[in-house]
Amino acid sequence: MTHSIPTPPSVRPLTDRFGRVHDSVRISVTDRCNIRCFYCMPEFGAQFVDKDRLLTFEEIHRLASLLVTQAGVRDIRITGGEPLVRRDLPKLIAMLAGIDGLEDISLTSNGILMADQAADLRAAGLRRVNISLDTLDVDVFRKITRRDGLDKTIAGIDAAITAGFDSVKLNALAIAGVTETEVERLIRFAIDRGVTLRFIEFMPLDADRSWTAERVLSGDELIAIIRDSFGDVEPIPRDHPSQPAEEFVVRGGRVGIIRSVTHPFCGDCNRIRITADGGIRNCLFASTETAIRDRMRSGASEDELLQTVRQCVMEKAAAHGIDEAGFRPPDRPMYSIGG
Repeated sequence: MTHSIPTPPSVRPLTDRFGRVHDSVRISVTDRCNIRCFYCMPEFGAQFVDKDRLLTFEEIHRLASLLVTQAGVRDIRITGGEPLVRRDLPKLIAMLAGIDGLEDISLTSNGILMADQAADLRAAGLRRVNISLDTLDVDVFRKITRRDGLDKTIAGIDAAITAGFDSVKLNALAIAGVTETEVERLIRFAIDRGVTLRFIEFMPLDADRSWTAERVLSGDELIAIIRDSFGDVEPIPRDHPSQPAEEFVVRGGRVGIIRSVTHPFCGDCNRIRITADGGIRNCLFASTETAIRDRMRSGASEDELLQTVRQCVMEKAAAHGIDEAGFRPPDRPMYSIGG
């Protein structure tokens, strides 16, 4: 992979009608997961895509190559479901790492299978990992995930650090009534390991449709809790306008807050998403998506595929609209869209 290269003149970026340039793609490789977090999946009866409807590695590589070489995409994040349950994932990472012009490949995981795969993923070309860690309490972990596995998640975090990824970050969902008592312990855990912890406001993407605004622990509330435990926090300037997290120095550590609900960053959004079954989504909260898998399998040309993506991007709304009257969450829950 190359780094910080200028966009070649022959490349036409993915630009929407508001002038936002989309150079980051999140690709879900599966909708399956080995836990059942209440903010993402139903406890029972999850509906999964048949395996023959999943994008193959070859289809993912074809689409990624097209977006990188002809549309200016610079980074790809692999998501799920839990991406590590997809068999032979290091093979896909290696295929993507060979795309000329792709600057970064990262992955979001719950960490449970990371201990067994971290070294292979790093060797294949994966550069960065984000691992979900909402609590350090075994009982709270079981309440959130409706499964056991906190010890495996922590082992996965430690394995990722040992593997030598360029970046290891921890993601904690900020949920009122849950996260308040976890903040100090999670920050100390991250500081002890030399990694960044990011709190993400709870968004309306749960399969059980139980989200309410009252269940969101806001960024302002988080900062107040952090100050109570650690004193003043020092803001860190953003590296890029599309960076979702506000970051702070906290006693030698680094903490981020992603205010997806109370202070959305839609105006600087640079992302599109590809679902595991080949849908292009121009926003996490989009009410529609564009099918591209069937176009690929029916023999569409590179130009036709690229035009399909461009049209989807052009139709992107100005904002997700969570704070607007009449907001409706997407028909797909988080595990089906890709985190």
